[in-house]
Amino acid sequence: MKFNGLISKKFKNDSKILEAGKLIDEAIESYRDQIAAVKPPREELKQNYNETIESFNRIRGGNLYFPYLGSGWGRGPLVELLDGSIKYDMISGIGPHFWGHCHPPLMKVAFEASLSNTIMQGHLQQNYEAYLISDLLIKASQLDHCFLSSSGAMANENALKLIFQKQFPANRVLAFDRCFMGRTIALSQITDKPAYREGLPHLLHVDYLPFYRPEDPEGSIHHTLNVLHHLLARYPKQHAAMCFELIQGEAGFHAGSEEFFKAIMEVLKEQGIQIFIDEVQTFGRTPKLFAFQYYHLEEYVDVVSIGKLSQVCATLFRSHLKPKSGLLSQTFTSSTVALQTSYWIIEHLLLGQFFGEEGKICQLHRHFVKHLEHLEKKYPDKIKGPYGIGAMVIFTPLDGNAQKVAQFVQDLFHEGVISFIAGSHPTRVRFLIPAGVMTFDDIDQVMKIVEKVLKKNDCHTPD
Repeated sequence: MKFNGLISKKFKNDSKILEAGKLIDEAIESYRDQIAAVKPPREELKQNYNETIESFNRIRGGNLYFPYLGSGWGRGPLVELLDGSIKYDMISGIGPHFWGHCHPPLMKVAFEASLSNTIMQGHLQQNYEAYLISDLLIKASQLDHCFLSSSGAMANENALKLIFQKQFPANRVLAFDRCFMGRTIALSQITDKPAYREGLPHLLHVDYLPFYRPEDPEGSIHHTLNVLHHLLARYPKQHAAMCFELIQGEAGFHAGSEEFFKAIMEVLKEQGIQIFIDEVQTFGRTPKLFAFQYYHLEEYVDVVSIGKLSQVCATLFRSHLKPKSGLLSQTFTSSTVALQTSYWIIEHLLLGQFFGEEGKICQLHRHFVKHLEHLEKKYPDKIKGPYGIGAMVIFTPLDGNAQKVAQFVQDLFHEGVISFIAGSHPTRVRFLIPAGVMTFDDIDQVMKIVEKVLKKNDCHTPD
Protein backbone atom coordinates (compact mmCIF):
# COMPACT_ATOMS: atom_id res chain seq x y z
CA MET A 1 0.00 0.00 0.00
CA LYS A 2 1.39 3.39 -1.00
CA PHE A 3 0.35 6.88 0.00
CA ASN A 4 1.92 9.24 -2.49
CA GLY A 5 1.83 13.02 -2.57
CA LEU A 6 1.83 13.53 1.21
CA ILE A 7 3.77 16.40 2.76
CA SER A 8 5.39 13.92 5.16
CA LYS A 9 6.85 11.99 2.21
CA LYS A 10 8.25 15.15 0.67
CA PHE A 11 9.76 16.19 4.00
CA LYS A 12 11.52 12.88 4.60
CA ASN A 13 12.90 12.93 1.04
CA ASP A 14 14.11 16.51 1.30
CA SER A 15 17.78 16.76 0.29
CA LYS A 16 18.69 18.47 3.58
CA ILE A 17 17.16 15.59 5.60
CA LEU A 18 18.92 12.98 3.45
CA GLU A 19 22.25 14.77 3.79
CA ALA A 20 21.80 15.02 7.56
CA GLY A 21 21.15 11.28 7.66
CA LYS A 22 24.38 10.55 5.80
CA LEU A 23 26.38 12.74 8.18
CA ILE A 24 24.84 11.02 11.19
CA ASP A 25 25.65 7.60 9.71
CA GLU A 26 29.28 8.63 9.25
CA ALA A 27 29.54 9.94 12.81
CA ILE A 28 27.99 6.77 14.24
CA GLU A 29 30.54 4.56 12.50
CA SER A 30 33.40 6.75 13.67
CA TYR A 31 32.42 6.72 17.34
CA ARG A 32 31.35 3.06 17.42
CA ASP A 33 34.88 2.12 16.42
CA GLN A 34 36.16 3.60 19.67
CA ILE A 35 34.41 0.83 21.61
CA ALA A 36 36.25 -2.42 20.99
CA ALA A 37 36.75 -4.27 24.28
CA VAL A 38 36.00 -4.36 27.99
CA LYS A 39 37.57 -1.47 29.91
CA PRO A 40 37.68 -0.57 33.61
CA PRO A 41 36.29 2.74 34.94
CA ARG A 42 38.35 5.89 34.46
CA GLU A 43 39.87 7.09 37.72
CA GLU A 44 38.93 10.73 37.19
CA LEU A 45 35.23 9.79 36.78
CA LYS A 46 34.84 7.39 39.70
CA GLN A 47 33.96 9.86 42.47
CA ASN A 48 31.39 11.77 40.48
CA TYR A 49 29.91 8.50 39.20
CA ASN A 50 29.58 6.99 42.67
CA GLU A 51 27.99 10.18 44.00
CA THR A 52 25.49 10.14 41.14
CA ILE A 53 24.61 6.50 41.84
CA GLU A 54 24.06 7.27 45.54
CA SER A 55 21.89 10.26 44.66
CA PHE A 56 19.82 8.17 42.25
CA ASN A 57 19.35 5.47 44.90
CA ARG A 58 17.92 8.09 47.28
CA ILE A 59 15.66 9.57 44.60
CA ARG A 60 14.13 6.24 43.61
CA GLY A 61 13.74 5.00 47.21
CA GLY A 62 15.88 1.89 46.79
CA ASN A 63 19.26 0.79 45.50
CA LEU A 64 19.96 -0.08 41.88
CA TYR A 65 20.76 -3.77 41.47
CA PHE A 66 24.04 -2.81 39.75
CA PRO A 67 25.87 0.51 39.99
CA TYR A 68 24.89 0.96 36.34
CA LEU A 69 24.26 4.28 34.63
CA GLY A 70 24.77 4.10 30.88
CA SER A 71 26.35 6.89 28.88
CA GLY A 72 23.95 6.31 25.98
CA TRP A 73 26.60 4.76 23.78
CA GLY A 74 27.92 1.33 22.88
CA ARG A 75 28.77 -1.06 20.07
CA GLY A 76 26.87 -4.29 19.64
CA PRO A 77 27.08 -6.32 22.87
CA LEU A 78 29.42 -3.74 24.45
CA VAL A 79 28.04 -0.78 26.40
CA GLU A 80 29.71 2.30 27.89
CA LEU A 81 28.82 3.49 31.39
CA LEU A 82 29.11 7.04 32.73
CA ASP A 83 32.25 6.09 34.66
CA GLY A 84 33.99 5.36 31.34
CA SER A 85 33.93 1.59 31.80
CA ILE A 86 32.91 -0.69 28.93
CA LYS A 87 31.13 -3.97 29.62
CA TYR A 88 29.59 -6.90 27.78
CA ASP A 89 25.82 -6.63 28.14
CA MET A 90 24.68 -10.24 28.46
CA ILE A 91 21.28 -9.46 29.97
CA SER A 92 20.22 -6.85 27.39
CA GLY A 93 18.16 -4.82 29.83
CA ILE A 94 16.46 -8.12 30.80
CA GLY A 95 15.62 -8.67 27.18
CA PRO A 96 14.87 -5.61 25.03
CA HIS A 97 18.30 -5.03 23.47
CA PHE A 98 18.41 -8.02 21.11
CA TRP A 99 20.47 -5.98 18.64
CA GLY A 100 22.74 -4.65 21.37
CA HIS A 101 23.80 -1.03 21.53
CA CYS A 102 24.12 1.57 18.75
CA HIS A 103 23.44 -0.83 15.89
CA PRO A 104 23.70 1.47 12.83
CA PRO A 105 20.71 0.16 10.80
CA LEU A 106 18.49 0.32 13.88
CA MET A 107 19.72 3.81 14.74
CA LYS A 108 18.95 4.88 11.18
CA VAL A 109 15.37 3.63 11.55
CA ALA A 110 15.07 5.41 14.90
CA PHE A 111 16.40 8.65 13.40
CA GLU A 112 13.90 8.55 10.55
CA ALA A 113 11.07 7.77 12.98
CA SER A 114 12.06 10.69 15.21
CA LEU A 115 11.19 13.05 12.33
CA SER A 116 7.53 12.06 12.57
CA ASN A 117 5.00 14.50 14.04
CA THR A 118 3.27 12.16 16.48
CA ILE A 119 5.82 11.10 19.06
CA MET A 120 3.48 8.85 21.09
CA GLN A 121 0.83 6.79 19.31
CA GLY A 122 -2.23 5.39 21.02
CA HIS A 123 -5.87 4.52 21.10
CA LEU A 124 -7.21 7.71 19.50
CA GLN A 125 -4.32 8.72 17.27
CA GLN A 126 -2.26 6.10 15.50
CA ASN A 127 0.02 6.38 12.50
CA TYR A 128 0.77 3.94 9.70
CA GLU A 129 3.50 2.29 11.80
CA ALA A 130 0.92 0.88 14.24
CA TYR A 131 -0.91 -0.80 11.36
CA LEU A 132 2.29 -2.19 9.84
CA ILE A 133 3.59 -3.83 13.03
CA SER A 134 0.15 -5.23 13.90
CA ASP A 135 -0.24 -6.73 10.43
CA LEU A 136 3.27 -8.22 10.57
CA LEU A 137 2.58 -9.87 13.93
CA ILE A 138 -0.72 -11.32 12.72
CA LYS A 139 0.96 -12.85 9.68
CA ALA A 140 3.87 -14.20 11.73
CA SER A 141 1.69 -15.73 14.45
CA GLN A 142 -1.28 -16.82 12.29
CA LEU A 143 -3.60 -15.53 15.01
CA ASP A 144 -6.54 -13.29 14.17
CA HIS A 145 -6.12 -10.04 16.09
CA CYS A 146 -3.38 -7.87 17.57
CA PHE A 147 -3.71 -5.24 20.30
CA LEU A 148 -0.55 -3.23 20.95
CA SER A 149 0.50 -2.12 24.42
CA SER A 150 3.31 -0.29 26.17
CA SER A 151 4.64 -3.12 28.35
CA GLY A 152 4.67 -6.88 28.71
CA ALA A 153 2.64 -6.56 31.88
CA MET A 154 -0.09 -4.67 30.01
CA ALA A 155 -0.03 -7.28 27.25
CA ASN A 156 -0.66 -9.94 29.91
CA GLU A 157 -3.33 -7.86 31.65
CA ASN A 158 -5.14 -7.39 28.33
CA ALA A 159 -4.98 -11.12 27.66
CA LEU A 160 -6.58 -11.87 31.03
CA LYS A 161 -9.30 -9.27 30.42
CA LEU A 162 -10.17 -10.83 27.06
CA ILE A 163 -10.35 -14.26 28.65
CA PHE A 164 -12.37 -13.33 31.71
CA GLN A 165 -14.92 -11.42 29.63
CA LYS A 166 -15.34 -14.39 27.30
CA GLN A 167 -15.44 -16.98 30.09
CA PHE A 168 -17.65 -15.13 32.58
CA PRO A 169 -18.57 -16.15 35.26
CA ALA A 170 -15.51 -18.48 35.43
CA ASN A 171 -12.93 -16.64 37.54
CA ARG A 172 -10.13 -19.07 38.38
CA VAL A 173 -6.77 -19.37 36.63
CA LEU A 174 -4.41 -22.30 36.26
CA ALA A 175 -0.65 -21.79 36.14
CA PHE A 176 2.58 -23.68 36.75
CA ASP A 177 4.60 -23.77 39.93
CA ARG A 178 7.43 -21.18 39.85
CA CYS A 179 5.79 -19.19 37.04
CA PHE A 180 6.33 -15.47 36.50
CA MET A 181 3.61 -13.33 34.89
CA GLY A 182 4.48 -9.81 36.01
CA ARG A 183 4.27 -7.45 38.97
CA THR A 184 0.98 -5.59 38.58
CA ILE A 185 -1.58 -6.22 41.32
CA ALA A 186 -3.39 -8.81 39.18
CA LEU A 187 -0.31 -10.47 37.69
CA SER A 188 1.45 -10.71 41.04
CA GLN A 189 -1.41 -13.00 42.10
CA ILE A 190 -0.38 -15.48 39.39
CA THR A 191 3.39 -15.09 39.73
CA ASP A 192 4.43 -17.90 42.06
CA LYS A 193 6.60 -15.80 44.33
CA PRO A 194 4.96 -14.64 47.59
CA ALA A 195 7.44 -11.79 48.11
CA TYR A 196 6.09 -10.11 44.96
CA ARG A 197 2.59 -9.80 46.44
CA GLU A 198 3.35 -9.21 50.09
CA GLY A 199 0.89 -6.66 51.47
CA LEU A 200 -1.25 -6.65 48.31
CA PRO A 201 -4.98 -7.49 48.29
CA HIS A 202 -6.03 -10.91 47.03
CA LEU A 203 -7.72 -10.50 43.64
CA LEU A 204 -7.48 -13.77 41.70
CA HIS A 205 -8.00 -17.42 42.47
CA VAL A 206 -4.99 -19.29 41.12
CA ASP A 207 -4.35 -23.04 41.13
CA TYR A 208 -0.87 -24.36 40.37
CA LEU A 209 0.26 -27.40 38.43
CA PRO A 210 3.70 -29.01 38.73
CA PHE A 211 6.00 -28.14 35.84
CA TYR A 212 7.81 -30.58 33.59
CA ARG A 213 10.64 -32.66 35.06
CA PRO A 214 13.10 -33.66 32.30
CA GLU A 215 14.57 -36.43 34.43
CA ASP A 216 11.18 -38.22 34.40
CA PRO A 217 9.22 -37.20 31.26
CA GLU A 218 6.43 -39.82 31.45
CA GLY A 219 6.07 -39.59 35.21
CA SER A 220 5.98 -35.80 34.97
CA ILE A 221 3.10 -35.85 32.47
CA HIS A 222 1.17 -38.40 34.55
CA HIS A 223 1.64 -36.46 37.80
CA THR A 224 0.66 -33.09 36.30
CA LEU A 225 -2.44 -34.53 34.64
CA ASN A 226 -3.53 -36.09 37.94
CA VAL A 227 -3.25 -32.71 39.66
CA LEU A 228 -5.10 -31.03 36.78
CA HIS A 229 -7.99 -33.49 36.89
CA HIS A 230 -8.20 -33.10 40.67
CA LEU A 231 -8.44 -29.29 40.38
CA LEU A 232 -11.03 -29.46 37.60
CA ALA A 233 -13.16 -31.77 39.70
CA ARG A 234 -12.76 -29.63 42.79
CA TYR A 235 -13.70 -26.40 40.96
CA PRO A 236 -16.02 -27.52 38.13
CA LYS A 237 -16.39 -24.99 35.30
CA GLN A 238 -14.66 -22.30 37.37
CA HIS A 239 -11.37 -22.06 35.45
CA ALA A 240 -11.29 -19.42 32.73
CA ALA A 241 -7.77 -20.06 31.46
CA MET A 242 -4.40 -21.60 31.99
CA CYS A 243 -1.32 -19.39 31.74
CA PHE A 244 1.68 -21.06 30.13
CA GLU A 245 5.31 -20.04 30.35
CA LEU A 246 6.71 -22.62 27.95
CA ILE A 247 10.20 -21.81 29.19
CA GLN A 248 10.17 -20.50 32.74
CA GLY A 249 12.51 -17.51 32.75
CA GLU A 250 12.41 -16.09 36.28
CA ALA A 251 12.40 -19.62 37.69
CA GLY A 252 15.71 -20.46 36.01
CA PHE A 253 15.03 -21.22 32.33
CA HIS A 254 13.17 -24.47 32.94
CA ALA A 255 11.90 -25.81 29.60
CA GLY A 256 8.94 -28.10 29.00
CA SER A 257 8.38 -30.59 26.19
CA GLU A 258 5.95 -30.81 23.30
CA GLU A 259 4.39 -33.99 24.68
CA PHE A 260 3.97 -32.45 28.14
CA PHE A 261 2.25 -29.31 26.89
CA LYS A 262 0.02 -31.12 24.41
CA ALA A 263 -1.19 -33.57 27.06
CA ILE A 264 -2.29 -30.68 29.27
CA MET A 265 -3.79 -28.66 26.44
CA GLU A 266 -5.90 -31.56 25.20
CA VAL A 267 -7.62 -31.67 28.59
CA LEU A 268 -8.04 -27.91 28.68
CA LYS A 269 -9.62 -27.89 25.22
CA GLU A 270 -12.08 -30.60 26.27
CA GLN A 271 -13.08 -28.44 29.23
CA GLY A 272 -13.41 -25.19 27.22
CA ILE A 273 -10.56 -23.53 29.16
CA GLN A 274 -8.65 -20.85 27.25
CA ILE A 275 -4.94 -21.39 26.57
CA PHE A 276 -2.87 -18.27 27.22
CA ILE A 277 0.84 -18.36 26.38
CA ASP A 278 3.06 -15.69 27.89
CA GLU A 279 5.93 -15.07 25.44
CA VAL A 280 7.12 -11.75 26.80
CA GLN A 281 10.57 -13.27 27.36
CA THR A 282 10.68 -16.18 24.90
CA PHE A 283 9.54 -14.26 21.80
CA GLY A 284 12.36 -14.28 19.23
CA ARG A 285 14.74 -16.32 21.39
CA THR A 286 13.97 -19.93 20.50
CA PRO A 287 14.75 -21.71 17.20
CA LYS A 288 11.42 -20.29 15.92
CA LEU A 289 10.00 -16.80 16.26
CA PHE A 290 7.41 -17.94 18.81
CA ALA A 291 8.08 -20.60 21.42
CA PHE A 292 4.59 -22.01 20.79
CA GLN A 293 5.66 -22.62 17.19
CA TYR A 294 8.88 -24.26 18.38
CA TYR A 295 6.78 -26.70 20.44
CA HIS A 296 4.24 -27.18 17.60
CA LEU A 297 1.30 -25.91 19.66
CA GLU A 298 -0.33 -23.75 16.97
CA GLU A 299 -3.68 -25.59 16.99
CA TYR A 300 -4.13 -25.15 20.74
CA VAL A 301 -3.28 -21.49 21.31
CA ASP A 302 -6.04 -18.95 22.06
CA VAL A 303 -4.02 -15.90 23.11
CA VAL A 304 -0.33 -14.99 23.17
CA SER A 305 1.50 -12.04 24.70
CA ILE A 306 4.85 -10.73 23.49
CA GLY A 307 7.29 -8.08 24.64
CA LYS A 308 10.88 -7.24 25.54
CA LEU A 309 12.89 -7.58 22.30
CA SER A 310 9.85 -6.48 20.25
CA GLN A 311 10.11 -2.97 21.82
CA VAL A 312 6.34 -2.58 21.39
CA CYS A 313 4.37 -5.21 23.28
CA ALA A 314 1.23 -6.94 22.05
CA THR A 315 -1.62 -9.30 22.81
CA LEU A 316 -2.40 -11.64 19.90
CA PHE A 317 -5.69 -13.54 20.03
CA ARG A 318 -8.27 -15.64 18.21
CA SER A 319 -11.53 -14.21 16.91
CA HIS A 320 -13.65 -15.93 19.56
CA LEU A 321 -11.95 -13.67 22.15
CA LYS A 322 -12.75 -10.45 20.31
CA PRO A 323 -13.70 -8.01 23.12
CA LYS A 324 -16.77 -5.89 23.64
CA SER A 325 -16.34 -2.18 23.10
CA GLY A 326 -14.52 -0.44 25.97
CA LEU A 327 -12.64 -3.42 27.37
CA LEU A 328 -9.24 -2.59 25.87
CA SER A 329 -7.79 0.89 25.54
CA GLN A 330 -4.61 2.82 26.32
CA THR A 331 -3.67 6.49 26.18
CA PHE A 332 -0.60 5.44 24.24
CA THR A 333 0.80 2.14 23.07
CA SER A 334 4.31 3.38 22.33
CA SER A 335 6.41 5.94 20.52
CA THR A 336 6.75 6.16 16.76
CA VAL A 337 10.44 5.32 17.23
CA ALA A 338 9.58 2.14 19.13
CA LEU A 339 6.95 1.13 16.57
CA GLN A 340 9.30 1.53 13.61
CA THR A 341 12.23 -0.16 15.33
CA SER A 342 9.91 -2.98 16.36
CA TYR A 343 8.93 -3.55 12.74
CA TRP A 344 12.59 -3.53 11.67
CA ILE A 345 13.55 -6.02 14.41
CA ILE A 346 10.78 -8.53 13.70
CA GLU A 347 11.15 -8.26 9.92
CA HIS A 348 14.91 -8.90 10.20
CA LEU A 349 14.33 -11.86 12.50
CA LEU A 350 11.96 -13.36 9.95
CA LEU A 351 14.07 -12.59 6.88
CA GLY A 352 17.49 -13.20 8.42
CA GLN A 353 19.01 -16.60 9.08
CA PHE A 354 18.19 -16.68 12.78
CA PHE A 355 15.87 -19.65 13.13
CA GLY A 356 16.12 -23.39 12.65
CA GLU A 357 18.77 -25.77 13.94
CA GLU A 358 21.43 -24.12 11.77
CA GLY A 359 20.20 -20.58 12.37
CA LYS A 360 22.25 -17.98 14.19
CA ILE A 361 20.39 -18.39 17.50
CA CYS A 362 21.18 -22.11 17.71
CA GLN A 363 24.75 -21.60 16.53
CA LEU A 364 25.40 -19.01 19.23
CA HIS A 365 23.81 -21.25 21.84
CA ARG A 366 25.99 -24.20 20.87
CA HIS A 367 29.10 -22.04 21.14
CA PHE A 368 28.11 -21.01 24.67
CA VAL A 369 27.42 -24.64 25.55
CA LYS A 370 30.84 -25.70 24.28
CA HIS A 371 32.48 -23.23 26.65
CA LEU A 372 30.23 -24.11 29.58
CA GLU A 373 30.79 -27.84 29.16
CA HIS A 374 34.53 -27.20 29.13
CA LEU A 375 34.28 -25.18 32.33
CA GLU A 376 32.12 -27.82 34.01
CA LYS A 377 34.75 -30.47 33.27
CA LYS A 378 37.52 -28.17 34.47
CA TYR A 379 35.70 -26.92 37.59
CA PRO A 380 33.12 -29.62 38.44
CA ASP A 381 32.68 -28.22 41.95
CA LYS A 382 32.03 -24.67 40.76
CA ILE A 383 29.73 -24.78 37.73
CA LYS A 384 26.92 -26.99 36.43
CA GLY A 385 24.25 -27.05 33.74
CA PRO A 386 21.61 -26.87 32.39
CA TYR A 387 22.61 -24.31 29.81
CA GLY A 388 19.21 -23.03 28.61
CA ILE A 389 17.80 -22.85 25.10
CA GLY A 390 18.42 -20.57 22.13
CA ALA A 391 19.29 -16.98 23.08
CA MET A 392 18.52 -17.79 26.74
CA VAL A 393 21.66 -19.15 28.40
CA ILE A 394 21.76 -20.37 32.00
CA PHE A 395 24.25 -22.04 34.32
CA THR A 396 24.58 -22.78 38.02
CA PRO A 397 27.77 -21.59 39.74
CA LEU A 398 28.85 -22.32 43.31
CA ASP A 399 26.21 -25.01 44.01
CA GLY A 400 23.41 -22.52 43.40
CA ASN A 401 23.73 -20.88 46.83
CA ALA A 402 21.63 -17.72 46.53
CA GLN A 403 24.05 -15.37 48.30
CA LYS A 404 27.12 -16.77 46.59
CA VAL A 405 25.51 -16.57 43.15
CA ALA A 406 24.37 -12.99 43.80
CA GLN A 407 27.95 -12.12 44.70
CA PHE A 408 29.19 -14.00 41.62
CA VAL A 409 26.94 -11.84 39.42
CA GLN A 410 28.28 -8.69 41.06
CA ASP A 411 31.85 -9.92 40.50
CA LEU A 412 31.05 -10.57 36.84
CA PHE A 413 29.73 -7.03 36.56
CA HIS A 414 32.89 -5.49 37.97
CA GLU A 415 35.03 -7.64 35.67
CA GLY A 416 33.04 -6.51 32.63
CA VAL A 417 30.06 -8.85 32.05
CA ILE A 418 26.49 -7.84 32.92
CA SER A 419 24.29 -10.83 33.80
CA PHE A 420 21.45 -11.55 36.19
CA ILE A 421 20.18 -14.21 38.58
CA ALA A 422 17.21 -16.54 38.12
CA GLY A 423 15.57 -19.29 40.10
CA SER A 424 16.05 -20.57 43.62
CA HIS A 425 17.22 -23.91 44.98
CA PRO A 426 19.38 -23.59 42.91
CA THR A 427 19.92 -19.95 42.04
CA ARG A 428 21.41 -19.61 38.57
CA VAL A 429 23.12 -17.04 36.36
CA ARG A 430 21.18 -16.10 33.24
CA PHE A 431 22.15 -14.43 30.01
CA LEU A 432 19.60 -12.95 27.58
CA ILE A 433 22.15 -12.50 24.84
CA PRO A 434 22.01 -9.78 22.16
CA ALA A 435 21.87 -12.44 19.46
CA GLY A 436 21.29 -9.93 16.68
CA VAL A 437 24.89 -8.71 16.98
CA MET A 438 26.66 -11.40 19.02
CA THR A 439 29.68 -13.15 17.49
CA PHE A 440 31.66 -16.25 18.43
CA ASP A 441 34.56 -13.98 19.38
CA ASP A 442 32.28 -12.04 21.74
CA ILE A 443 31.27 -15.31 23.39
CA ASP A 444 34.93 -16.32 23.75
CA GLN A 445 35.71 -13.03 25.52
CA VAL A 446 32.68 -13.28 27.80
CA MET A 447 33.52 -16.83 28.81
CA LYS A 448 37.12 -15.86 29.62
CA ILE A 449 35.70 -13.42 32.15
CA VAL A 450 33.30 -16.06 33.52
CA GLU A 451 36.25 -18.40 34.06
CA LYS A 452 38.28 -15.62 35.67
CA VAL A 453 35.52 -15.00 38.19
CA LEU A 454 35.06 -18.73 38.80
CA LYS A 455 38.73 -19.01 39.74
CA LYS A 456 38.56 -16.18 42.23
CA ASN A 457 38.74 -17.07 45.89
CA ASP A 458 36.47 -14.29 47.09
CA CYS A 459 33.20 -15.69 45.73
CA HIS A 460 32.12 -16.27 49.31
CA THR A 461 28.89 -15.72 51.17
CA PRO A 462 28.79 -11.98 51.98
CA ASP A 463 28.88 -10.99 55.63
